Amino acid sequence: MITKGKKYLVTGGTGVIGYSLCKRIINMGGYVIVLSRSESKLNKLKEKYNEIEIVVGDICDKQLVRDTIKKVDGVFHLAALAEGMQSGKPIESIKTNIIGSLNVLEESSDVDFVLGVSSDKVVQVSGNYGATKFLMEKLFTQFEEMNPKVKYRVVRLGNIIYSVDSVLCKWKNLIEDCKEVIVTDKRATRFFMTSEKAIDLILNCLENAKDSKPHFEPMKSTSIGNLLQAMINKYLPKGCDLPIKTIGLQPSENLHEKITEDGVFTNEIEQYTVEELEEMVWL
Repeated sequence: MITKGKKYLVTGGTGVIGYSLCKRIINMGGYVIVLSRSESKLNKLKEKYNEIEIVVGDICDKQLVRDTIKKVDGVFHLAALAEGMQSGKPIESIKTNIIGSLNVLEESSDVDFVLGVSSDKVVQVSGNYGATKFLMEKLFTQFEEMNPKVKYRVVRLGNIIYSVDSVLCKWKNLIEDCKEVIVTDKRATRFFMTSEKAIDLILNCLENAKDSKPHFEPMKSTSIGNLLQAMINKYLPKGCDLPIKTIGLQPSENLHEKITEDGVFTNEIEQYTVEELEEMVWL
């Protein structure tokens, strides 16, 4: 629960989820420190929310993490390298998603809570991101056993509309310019949600989860084909015959996803209609 007057650290808070989370914390009466490597993005965030304190740095810098966490009452740990940012680079993945997470956990022994954001990609691990997020979840479980006075919580999210690693940003620009769009497999299905829905889930986890067991809620999914069609409906210029190239699923991708090991696949649950997706992807 966000408490009025308390201060919270958001690591990696310059992305789509980070922006929305900072806004929500401020609106609930809390104070925010954002730690991120991108000075330019931090400055943009500061321009939008002047009351935010910004810290330029890396969660792999343990001293910086220690000094920053001393100032706060709770930690929202969002910082991570997503799959598209680290493809073929396991060292970078391990440094940020595992060692960086370990630094955050080790320096958070006196806060009220640490909430880590994980992903559906931990269930059918096929890439660096899923593998490192899987280990991050295990770290939270171990720290809960070692330090029961701190609330350790983990929330699993699906794909976020217009996140930093989202294909939608690339598609939008290509479609508007009537240039070739590359798609892996139109049959593939994915969990999708807006950033506001993600924040609802994060705060629900903080308030209602009882332990570090990954928290999630039922989500709707979409096929890649329907998602692309929604983008075309919204952004394709009149008279454009859009070229589309299908390249097949990549090594780190699955045809369908699950949110838990014993859950159902994304092609077996309720899916968004193209009309619903059009509203979600509209900027």
